[in-house]
Amino acid sequence: MHVVIIGGGIMGASTAWWLTRRPDPPGVTVVEPDPALKRSATMLSAGGIRQQFSKPDNVRASAFGWWFLSRARELLGEDVGLRRRGYLILAGPAEADALARAVAMQRAEGAATELLTPGAIAARFPWLSVAGVAAGAIGRDEGWFDPAALHRGLKRGAQAAGARWIRAEASGFEVEAGRIGAVLLADGGRLHCDAAVNAAGPRAGQVAAWAGIALPVRPDIRTVFHLTAPDSAAIAAAAPLIVDPAGVWVRPEGAGFIAGAASARQPDDPWSLPVDWNLFEARIWPVLARRVPAFERLRVAGAWAGPYDWNEVDQDGILGADPACPNLFHITGFSGHGLQHAPAAGRALAAMILPGTDPGAPELAGLDIARLRAGSARAETAII
Repeated sequence: MHVVIIGGGIMGASTAWWLTRRPDPPGVTVVEPDPALKRSATMLSAGGIRQQFSKPDNVRASAFGWWFLSRARELLGEDVGLRRRGYLILAGPAEADALARAVAMQRAEGAATELLTPGAIAARFPWLSVAGVAAGAIGRDEGWFDPAALHRGLKRGAQAAGARWIRAEASGFEVEAGRIGAVLLADGGRLHCDAAVNAAGPRAGQVAAWAGIALPVRPDIRTVFHLTAPDSAAIAAAAPLIVDPAGVWVRPEGAGFIAGAASARQPDDPWSLPVDWNLFEARIWPVLARRVPAFERLRVAGAWAGPYDWNEVDQDGILGADPACPNLFHITGFSGHGLQHAPAAGRALAAMILPGTDPGAPELAGLDIARLRAGSARAETAII
């Protein structure tokens, strides 16, 4: 059996790694035009991991991701720089009930999420204003890590076990009788396959169209600012990632901070990643200066923009075989939480490609594409 994976970012690398863990692994070829992944969601991610989601599949995927990352040195021979600092999600009066329901669901799934009153938040984080806050939640097995290190470990491990990476651009499929027989390359090449994996991230919708399939995934651009703040070293040393009710987030990064805000932008050119410089003054700084008085003197030290593979229907991952083309497997659409879910999603997809070979694979049935076509999708509301 031979599997061709379109896209060498974190989802493609994870799928390749898990496929090559099988006792009788298939041949695996990963097609990626940019080995450095300079414009990929993988390398431009802020590298967060949390179990605070609104849907059980995502809680489970993050729990597995934390387990994997905490053992990365053993599994991958790589230090991924995992930091257990938590996500502090703040809710105003309108969001407090929904937050409490989400925490109850997360705890039922085994997550160590704690619901906090404004008084408890103020006592634990005295440098943070709780004005307008009705409740908060913080998780234990949450924090951030180094995306490049995780990708490097997965790719290196897959290659050592026989997977092949080629620098090329996929340009189409050879389809016969409703199945993909080969992946076509822009240089005229052809790669035979028994299964094709669509791990093309923000371009996954275009890849699916090669097989005549409509997939609701498009690029969505988010800006991340690198900030400095005088007299805030103690905050940087201990703060969790904070999500304000206004949709602004901030977390420590070295001696400073990084921050962003929900601000969806669909580019005319999917390879263009323009920084939204106005976002800091217009939305981020006013919120952070009110929430953390020490941030009054925040300054921008730099910024970058990166893409989400945005699922337009329910902002959640699409994982598994496509009924319209049974040997085309999607692993995309994670809408900003793909990096943390890559270990779980890659393992689950490998088990779908090779049925019966991994009974311990995470159960992520809620990410099946059938929900989108049946009209039964329910949005993941905890999008940052």
